[in-house]
Amino acid sequence: MKRYLKLILLLLLFATGQNIIAQNKVTPKNGEGIDAFLIRNKRSPKKYKTIFIEINKGKFGKNNSLLKGVAYKIPPVNKELPDKITEPLFGPKLKDVKIKSSTLADACFYIVSGHGGPDPGAIGKLNDHELHEDEYAYDIALRLARNLMEEGAKVYIIIQDSKDGIRDSKYLSTSKRETCMGQTIPLNQNQRLIQRSEKINSLYAKDKNNYKYCRAIFLHIDSRSKKKQMDVFFYHQNENSTSKKLATRIRNTFEQKYKKFQPGRGFDGTVSPRNLLVLKRTKPTSVFVELGNIQNSNDQRRFVISDNRQALANWITDGFIADFKAVCK
Repeated sequence: MKRYLKLILLLLLFATGQNIIAQNKVTPKNGEGIDAFLIRNKRSPKKYKTIFIEINKGKFGKNNSLLKGVAYKIPPVNKELPDKITEPLFGPKLKDVKIKSSTLADACFYIVSGHGGPDPGAIGKLNDHELHEDEYAYDIALRLARNLMEEGAKVYIIIQDSKDGIRDSKYLSTSKRETCMGQTIPLNQNQRLIQRSEKINSLYAKDKNNYKYCRAIFLHIDSRSKKKQMDVFFYHQNENSTSKKLATRIRNTFEQKYKKFQPGRGFDGTVSPRNLLVLKRTKPTSVFVELGNIQNSNDQRRFVISDNRQALANWITDGFIADFKAVCK
């Protein structure tokens, strides 16, 4: 084990061209453990914890606890780590994802766009074009997944279309190709919902041991009266304070964004519990998001304009980052 650690350190020295002794030194905050300390300094505990303990040997308390007032060396970033990943689901032009940061290196996400396969979900109409919920929710889901990957997260896209990719068109063509990670989506509604929940749970059974933060999100578009304009609103798991806090932080992020980009508009999105089957059956902390009313002409602009779909993905990403930092501080 010691030889292995020394080899890793030598590789790090070679990759960075720096002496580890010369690395920045940082003192921990009160009550901060190694994992939180590394995350604050943009290092993934999974990748850097062993090296961190080795290069700071003799500076720890009981059970490798951090000592108040002691300056600890920060491991250099391993330049040999992959700087991009490839996800064909994003389409030929966007399949290569450059990793911009390690902010979410200890986070894992399960992203589910509503309906799909034999079920298009809610259907609206604009200029003689049908707007299918599953197509627009899927495009936003892909954009969200790509954002999270750029921040270093592990991301599973639960509902998949092998052909569509991220699209910038106003009117998204419809299909029944979608699968649940390769499995045919059942026609029966309960079976559809159970299928995606069980898929998440099977992945989570392993991921919960490897990631400090695992979250699932279900993206949907509501259908109400054409006159009913709606802000994005959120459902959380019943009697789950962690789920409620997640929904609230994403909701508050939306409010902040509206204050910045549309001052004076206000934001009326709500957070409430709901006994939905997917929220009941899905084991990791989850949030269910209704992105607007597919029948309302004002809300439709939120979906049919690609920049607006990207903004929705961006703001949900920022909400996840805010929640991650609050939970893993």
